[in-house]
Amino acid sequence: MAWDTEATRRKLLDAGTRQFAAHGFSGARMETIGRDAGVNKERIYRYFGDKEAFFAAVLERELSTMLDEIAVTTSGPDALGEFAGQLFDRCAARPELPRLLAWESLELDHAVAVEQRRPLCADYARRLRDALPGLDRHDAGDLLLTAITLVVGCWTLGNVAESVLPTHRAPADRRERVITELNALAKGLLLPDDGAAAPHPR
Repeated sequence: MAWDTEATRRKLLDAGTRQFAAHGFSGARMETIGRDAGVNKERIYRYFGDKEAFFAAVLERELSTMLDEIAVTTSGPDALGEFAGQLFDRCAARPELPRLLAWESLELDHAVAVEQRRPLCADYARRLRDALPGLDRHDAGDLLLTAITLVVGCWTLGNVAESVLPTHRAPADRRERVITELNALAKGLLLPDDGAAAPHPR
């Protein structure tokens, strides 16, 4: 029977996603990934090269589609909260995504799949500029980065809340706070009289 190469690659990438999300690049073991996938670990080397190349392949598959189908339909400052709320839900449904983002920054000196991710992020920054007339491209990019960082931090820095908040806050409550705070941030960048964006600091 012919070997199903694509199915095997998919099994390895799925197992790599689980193991790298849980343990990072340094902590994940190739033997464990192979065992998780039900595939001999030598297939990893045959299909992907070394461990670093396999890690990059996992990150590229997962992170290049992280923002897919997140819509920005609201006009005005609430557009930023709309984006953040959907990203929060995406991370709740797929908690490996924020963990992989965190490991990427902790263990690599560069972002993976920038060619795929940068245009997508630029499109979302443009959508924020459309929703907030007068917002310049620098502020739009900063707002997008702030929203992504804040949402990802909710899922990767959860223990910090124990030091900051007097009582436990459920994810749904934290989601609403993130949306409220980001909407307020977007509004703060607009002048109250004519809605023009505040000048970007140089």
